[in-house]
Amino acid sequence: MNTSTDWTYRVFEPHGSEGWRPYGSDPEQWHGVITAADTDEGARHAIGRIVADLMTEWERNGLHHAMHVRVFLWHDEAGEMEDADFVVEVRPRSDFDTA
Repeated sequence: MNTSTDWTYRVFEPHGSEGWRPYGSDPEQWHGVITAADTDEGARHAIGRIVADLMTEWERNGLHHAMHVRVFLWHDEAGEMEDADFVVEVRPRSDFDTA
């Protein structure tokens, strides 16, 4: 039987030697809960939705390439970064063509 669960997510951006800080000018926008299947596939679906929302935001703001962020996903409640169930890093392409 396929059951659903709440996946808690947070998005962080690099902050030099200080490590990572909440992403964006409104960090509350980039953390929340997504309900998806209680499986690895459900977690991948949740992360995919978050990354798609990020890419839409970047396009809307005229950024035609990805920013550098990490998406952390926890089963149920958020915890420490090192306790995340899944982490996906989105990095800009190094061969980005500005022409």
